[in-house]
Amino acid sequence: MKGVLRFGKVVKLSPRYIGPFEIVERIGKVAYILALPATYIVHNVFHVSSLRKFISKDPSKIITEDVNLQSDLTYVEELDRILEFSVKQLKSRDIPFVKVL
Repeated sequence: MKGVLRFGKVVKLSPRYIGPFEIVERIGKVAYILALPATYIVHNVFHVSSLRKFISKDPSKIITEDVNLQSDLTYVEELDRILEFSVKQLKSRDIPFVKVL
């Protein structure tokens, strides 16, 4: 999986699972075609290992937020507000900690 892009660079904090999508068709034993929005510039065929089961108590309460992907398959999360700010002081440097909503 080295060098494979999943909705952006594969790094520690990149999103792997974006949202619940409907399975349109099954291809063979291990691949599925998903109903992705037209704004996504990603191929709509996924291997079963890259999918996760969606479990909901009430299927009418599924919230589908549209993620705005740029042309390089990245997106920017905007913070709501800063809840807490503190600085941890070490011998040689200061490390700021920010808690955001």
